[in-house]
Amino acid sequence: MRMNNLHHFTENHHYCVYRDFSLSGVDGKMLNLIYQPMVGAFAIGVYKLLAQQVPLEQVGYSAVEQQRGLFLTLGLEPSEKGRKFLVEQTSKLEAVGLLQTSRLYMPDSDDYMYEYELQAPLSPSEFFRTQHLTLLLRDKIGKFAVLELREKLFNKEPDEWSVLTYNKENISIPFYDIFELNTHAIDYELEQAIAETSVARGKGQIAVASEEDSLNYADIILHFPRGSANRPFVEGLRFNPEGMGVANYVARKYDLSVQDLCRLLDEDGVFDPDGGLLLDKLQHIANLQFRQGKRRKEEREVVYGKVAALRAEVKEPAQMHEEEIAVQMEFYVEVPPQFISKCDIHQYNMMLRNEPYTRLLKTFFPGAVPDNLLDIFEKIDLNYKLPGEVINVLIHYLMSLLTSGGEQRINRNFVDAIASNMLLKQVNSYEKAVQYIREQSKVKDKVAAASTGGAAGAGRGRTYNNRGVKPKPEIPIVERSSGEQSVSDEDFAEMLKLAEQTQASKNRGS
Repeated sequence: MRMNNLHHFTENHHYCVYRDFSLSGVDGKMLNLIYQPMVGAFAIGVYKLLAQQVPLEQVGYSAVEQQRGLFLTLGLEPSEKGRKFLVEQTSKLEAVGLLQTSRLYMPDSDDYMYEYELQAPLSPSEFFRTQHLTLLLRDKIGKFAVLELREKLFNKEPDEWSVLTYNKENISIPFYDIFELNTHAIDYELEQAIAETSVARGKGQIAVASEEDSLNYADIILHFPRGSANRPFVEGLRFNPEGMGVANYVARKYDLSVQDLCRLLDEDGVFDPDGGLLLDKLQHIANLQFRQGKRRKEEREVVYGKVAALRAEVKEPAQMHEEEIAVQMEFYVEVPPQFISKCDIHQYNMMLRNEPYTRLLKTFFPGAVPDNLLDIFEKIDLNYKLPGEVINVLIHYLMSLLTSGGEQRINRNFVDAIASNMLLKQVNSYEKAVQYIREQSKVKDKVAAASTGGAAGAGRGRTYNNRGVKPKPEIPIVERSSGEQSVSDEDFAEMLKLAEQTQASKNRGS
């Protein structure tokens, strides 16, 4: 029984027992000879007392009573010591599969009620087929005592049969050879009654929340600072199941511990003036904390990966060498211009397939590899877990973009976008990576062809659709002719004469 606060488990709380089986003679012998050495006589006494709460000739639920009767019958003091002892005994029964305990919260009375669901003891054959229970019994009483108990629980085959050789044939009569059911008439009332009784049990189980999966009010208020301005609002969560539901939802969504949730509840603005918990605000600050924690974890993984790689190189350099894997010619990539004089297409593709990305990067740079570029691919290697050959193909693709004359710059966001796309498309091998960059190159060529065609069309003249859009008028451009002729003397004199007449007319007008 998982019980973090003993104030939730007292003699004043109510309980009921559920049992859907009856104890037979074999079950009693299993409890006394097998289970009692494992969990103790007091725990078996608790089990038998709970089983008697439901009438022996019936199955189902017992009456709802206070746990005070259990304490008095078992001779336990209704104190913290007695509660701990009873919790310990029920926990032993739960561990060996004899009991399941559930806690039900009653919002109307703001109190808990406990349901003890008894499980039938295993049969002798099932018990000795369960390895962990058999080993526990061996640890308690020894190997030879276990074998002796097994002989007491099983009756051997008669000696007269054990020496005979015979063939066993099943001659039993099946159900439908004897009985015939009236399937033409359907009794809806009977089916509905059976369904209701079975569903009623299921609804009760669904409504139960596991204490391990959810945070309770006692844990939150225990870790919350007393001097906080939000302390009254947090104390109000005890009587606010909706607010506790919001807090547990955010805690599960962002994997928050009790301490993390208390820090978030201590922030300004997470409660409205009436004390209600604001989901959007709480999610916002929880997301910020989640992202910061994720970033710190990635940084720690990168540092750990560097240290592990250095230690591996120092201690076991010979074991790091792996057998080279050949590349099929249909997945060959072209050799970049800077490698044409250094290696052929076969050597280059073998290098992409088998070399680590750190050594491949060094071949692209005459000096040291830039630190920002190393950080980008370290994150892809250690955080994204892309295979080494896929990272090499990605490096080849990025370098080909630079050497092709494009204006694309290699930055962290651009490389992260390509790596994320590879992860989504399950690119986890050299062949898939080559196929991926080929498809990306085709898409890029189509986009470039479309933009080039648009520019050429604009030079020849635009075409418009018939949606009533008026084209802009084309402005004629006077181009200078390469073969200009000089002005003759007669023409120049005529031009001067016209200029003088124009100037004289202006003077008379003024």
